Amino acid sequence: MAKCRNRFTAVAGAVLSLVLTLQSGIAVQAADDTPLEQLRGGVAAVLNPGSSNSVDIVNATAKELNLDLQVEELDEEKETSLVMANVRDALNVRSEADETSDKVGLLYKDCGGTILERKDGWTKLQSGNIIGWASDEYLLFGEDALALANDVGKMIATINTETLRVRTEPNMDAGVYGLLPKGDIMEVLGEDEDGWICVDYEGSNGYVSAEYVEMDFIIDAGETVEEIRIRQEAEAAAKREAERHKNYGEYTTDADTTLLLAALIQCEAGSESYEGQVAVGAVVMNRVRSGAYPNSIHGVIYASGQFTPAMNGKVNRVYESGNIYASCIKAAEEALSGVSNVGDLTHFRRNNGRDGLVIGNHVFY
Repeated sequence: MAKCRNRFTAVAGAVLSLVLTLQSGIAVQAADDTPLEQLRGGVAAVLNPGSSNSVDIVNATAKELNLDLQVEELDEEKETSLVMANVRDALNVRSEADETSDKVGLLYKDCGGTILERKDGWTKLQSGNIIGWASDEYLLFGEDALALANDVGKMIATINTETLRVRTEPNMDAGVYGLLPKGDIMEVLGEDEDGWICVDYEGSNGYVSAEYVEMDFIIDAGETVEEIRIRQEAEAAAKREAERHKNYGEYTTDADTTLLLAALIQCEAGSESYEGQVAVGAVVMNRVRSGAYPNSIHGVIYASGQFTPAMNGKVNRVYESGNIYASCIKAAEEALSGVSNVGDLTHFRRNNGRDGLVIGNHVFY
């Protein structure tokens, strides 16, 4: 199997401008209305801070991704308007620069936004649909914000043709892992020579032609009070529906929820070893048991900005097709029985050198 030539890691000294799309599914354009199609690799001018779902990450560093990015010299007088949350769980965003003012939303750990105004130790920011004030005590700015964004963000590729083949090697004669539909989203791992993009395909390195995808760098956005209310009501309704078929035990659930977990495992680790598949299921169950996440499998899987296959609809397609690997179903059942081969860890991503427990192509932390 070919290896991607580069992983997505930050490198000090490489300077570039990236389109930073918050994970709300809304496309963004540069301030001069240049369409994203012309911004190969996510390169753009400074984004309009008034646009509803964009963050200006001027002079971010991502040289080792080796995408077709335009590198420019650092303008020392130019400051980034990126701001990142510096909290363990969540940060209140308020209507005014005052702790007693109304809360308009929450900015979660690893979420970012655009600086609109600063005064008296407070910053007015925009993150997703949130526009409000947050205390500087719980925010990161400048190089600190850029470093965190590079660590927690990721490059994604969106398919812009009707059907795209994901190949096992970066050439037209290579085998095909599968076919993906227009609009599907994949995590970008690097760029090979001759216009091939290395992507994550069910835990394996796959290759697609750069000609048929659009790339963006994304970080998570916060939620408004209304978005939180709608999400919590939906989670409560799903939980009530699941509990109608649920037998209580260590963690016993209905067959449909087991298959939903298996579908997520297949999307995230279908090409991984059985150990790697169990590990992904264990992460989901660790989140269910943790007070920091929704307390249902459905709620964890569909939590905003958490699992890319859930975000782009792939989990639903695999679940509805019924074509779920037997090993993934078995891994889901084992995770539901309480087995965990990752302890109480609650996160994983493609292994990019981050500290953590490495199993196959993933690092768990």
